[in-house]
Amino acid sequence: MGLGKLGQALTAREVFDLVRDDLERVEKEISRESVASVDAITAIGQYLQEAGGKRLRPSLLLLASKLIGDGGESAIRLGAVVEMIHAATLVHDDVIDAAQTRRGRPSTNVQWGNHTCVLAGDWLYMQAFHMALRGRNFHILDLLIGLTQMMVEGELLQLERIGRIGVTEADCMELVDRKTACLFSVCAKLGALVAGADSQTEERLGDYAWNLGMAFQLVDDVLDFTARETTLGKPVGGDLREGKVTLPLVYALERASADERRLVERVLADRSYEHVALRQILAVIEKYNGIERVRERAQAFTDKARHLIGEFPESPYQRALYGITDLVTDRDH
Repeated sequence: MGLGKLGQALTAREVFDLVRDDLERVEKEISRESVASVDAITAIGQYLQEAGGKRLRPSLLLLASKLIGDGGESAIRLGAVVEMIHAATLVHDDVIDAAQTRRGRPSTNVQWGNHTCVLAGDWLYMQAFHMALRGRNFHILDLLIGLTQMMVEGELLQLERIGRIGVTEADCMELVDRKTACLFSVCAKLGALVAGADSQTEERLGDYAWNLGMAFQLVDDVLDFTARETTLGKPVGGDLREGKVTLPLVYALERASADERRLVERVLADRSYEHVALRQILAVIEKYNGIERVRERAQAFTDKARHLIGEFPESPYQRALYGITDLVTDRDH
């Protein structure tokens, strides 16, 4: 854990202990609000909730709220909203990617089929907005609508680039922003907003969380190549198998030979490691320090997040938000 003027940053357990009771209330809210008149939607919602997850997004919202004051019931409700939006994106992502597993279990599209899951994802989105609307706060709706448009546009951009070897660093960073960082940012902004923060404070917390989200997704892109499948909860090397060229590979391809590029092109064409083994791709990435360079980029975003949260008055919640930066960078799944 990081040290500095903040003193000892909080451990993972200490961070989540600060919002454990509120997270339990968020879980109950999700359970209540995921019940639909169509059994399949209710079953998919329960299946997703049972799979667990880090609950990092609602935790970020709750900690930001408590850093400023206390958002009360509004923070609980919005914690459920952002987690349901996140769940909707996962359902749609798995359909688009034809995924087989998610968090170590069969993905929802495998269990219920693509048609049902697309509609269930749509329902989750609409239910999340229905919940958010209860606050009758147009700023909250503006944030959530802008967020959803960013994420959908990100998915469309990613689809356009599937199977292409000529993806650039800028392309990758745009997707990281749209897929992950913008949601992190909105979580912190919502927490600050319902706790009564002024617009400047809201933006500062949003900037902190944006940098945190950029680091989080870059670490995810590294783990896709380096983690163990049992730890990751889905196949290692899955991004490339799905036709996605992420930043570790982009950096390696900048210096790779024609023969090495052909290895990557073959995997992209096959959508499998049948003719080119994953270990061959990993050797190319390692040869040109692709993993190390992405870790350095992630660390730069982490450092920026620490600097931003370090400007807030010290408190247990400020130290927790500082500590989360370590949890994002130093993880194995």
